[in-house]
Amino acid sequence: MKLNRREFTKIGLGAASLAALGPTAAGPEHTIKKTIPSSGERIPVIGLGTNRYGVDESEASRAPLRAALRRFQQLGGKLIDTAPGYRTSESVLGDLILELGIREDLFLATKTDKSSATETDAQMQDSARKLKTAKLDLMQVHNLRGWKTAFPVMREWQQEGRIRYIGMSTSRAAQYEDFEAVLRKEEMDFIQINYSLEQREAADRILPLAADRGVAVIINRAFGGGRIFDTVGNNPLPDWAIDFGCESWAQFLLKYAVGHESATMAIPGMTKLHHVDDNFGAAHGRLPDAEERKRQEAFYDAL
Repeated sequence: MKLNRREFTKIGLGAASLAALGPTAAGPEHTIKKTIPSSGERIPVIGLGTNRYGVDESEASRAPLRAALRRFQQLGGKLIDTAPGYRTSESVLGDLILELGIREDLFLATKTDKSSATETDAQMQDSARKLKTAKLDLMQVHNLRGWKTAFPVMREWQQEGRIRYIGMSTSRAAQYEDFEAVLRKEEMDFIQINYSLEQREAADRILPLAADRGVAVIINRAFGGGRIFDTVGNNPLPDWAIDFGCESWAQFLLKYAVGHESATMAIPGMTKLHHVDDNFGAAHGRLPDAEERKRQEAFYDAL
């Protein structure tokens, strides 16, 4: 039986619990945070992915996103990840963040994917303009495109105070061998990789290497692109999931991902208020320990 995200929320969370996850239920001071190794800065374990924020200028399209951003900030959310390739996402975010007046509360991350230093510099300038910010918190080389020329330009921006952190991202497990080689070679603050109950390859080499190199890890696709929801079907959460504060499948999946000792945060997409409330619930309570994460794997593998 295939269910949509709203139906999964109802199965795993229940109306009473969902209502309790509003912005006044648990303040930002109770949010689970992890440390960025290169600086010691603490940051919430749930951020926001925005590949679905590339909408048009109509109020009908932007109103739900504005509401989601406001709730994300109210709950204590910080990191927002975007990219020039996410259609109009950067421009939409720049407009909405300015309207809400919340730039100082956020950690803005975007990406570059150009083949030359000149193109990289121009793209980063364009991203800063669209996001309406003088300083970007994190710039990432995307899918290793142009990394040899991009890192020197990014370091220049970092030295000039126009970028706080630099890193790289990949959305392809096929790139892991090359990704590992660059991670060993280049000094950086962050990496971004796929990791979920469905896709665990990063745990073999990439996550331990990031820890050894003192690099923060952003987890994308913690829901396996939504495929995990198809796998769990309409099964109820296991009773023991409540031991580490899970009240929905989304929280179960997110806590698994960020519960890895080398992971810093996950960035699920959130375009609706109930997505924000549900997902950010994973930043409360506690994270599963190593034995509990093995139990999560065994449970998922048996489905």
